[in-house]
Amino acid sequence: MTDSVHYELQYLDLMRRIWEEGDERVDRTGVGTRSLFGQTMRFSLRDDAIPLLTTKRVYWKTALREMLWFLTGDTNIRPLVAQGVRIWTDWPLDRFRRETGEVISAEDFEARILGDADFARRWGDLGPVYGHQWVNWPRYEPVGGGLFRRAEQGYDQISELIESLRSNPGSRRHIFTGWNVADIGRMALPPCHMTYQFHVRSDGGLSCLLFQRSCDLGLGFAFNVFEAALLTRMIAQQCDLHAHELVWTGGDVHLYLNHADLVRQQVNRIPHGEPKLRILRRPETIFAYRFEDFLVEFYSPQAHIAAPVAV
Repeated sequence: MTDSVHYELQYLDLMRRIWEEGDERVDRTGVGTRSLFGQTMRFSLRDDAIPLLTTKRVYWKTALREMLWFLTGDTNIRPLVAQGVRIWTDWPLDRFRRETGEVISAEDFEARILGDADFARRWGDLGPVYGHQWVNWPRYEPVGGGLFRRAEQGYDQISELIESLRSNPGSRRHIFTGWNVADIGRMALPPCHMTYQFHVRSDGGLSCLLFQRSCDLGLGFAFNVFEAALLTRMIAQQCDLHAHELVWTGGDVHLYLNHADLVRQQVNRIPHGEPKLRILRRPETIFAYRFEDFLVEFYSPQAHIAAPVAV
């Protein structure tokens, strides 16, 4: 995209192409999708730019809380629910209903998660999803006789990435991933935004390439692209670099068939504005950022467009 063309037009064009030309398929959820395979978009991160969609409201504060939660390595929804973040509730709620047969609303389920620590431990955990793999990828140590046991502390991919960027910026191995084959079956949802690769330009510009195996373009993408840009900005600050570009690549990029109204409304809206993200403080480590360290400015989105989530 050139500087004269709004960054969001490529998103709206992809949405239109998927809806008009995409292959209609039966999917895991049973809802059905139209999809295209192998799509790429590029977003400048220079001058504090942040790729927030303007043709509908993106709840960036919720996305920020999710990213900070990922970096803790936690996999239980309890700290999210305590902050009013409900984007992960559907998966453990669905499991609870299936395994117990109990009819319970999402609100009552979340109240039990908050009010009962034992209930939260049993029913609120998502398995070894995102953050667990990012900062505690399982590591095994020998115990003798050709046997191994799982080490108490796994690999911290995020810390290793930052050290690699600082010490060897020209490397082509600045990568972390959440796609741990051995753990996929234990996850509530296998990682969609799965592999991140970073590149340092000769002028100190840091770019990120995110490969996303599966992308719900109507709902999930807005969070995915904001969080990838946010993380790139945080890493750049920690490494004394400046953010340059986010390259987003999707494998199966799809729209759900029950999102027709969302698509109709959004593709007919005109994007506007150039929101900025400012980081107000530089903590000692990437794990010490707080919610109040971030400020989004000049963001005036159009109205929210409601659409159902396929679980």
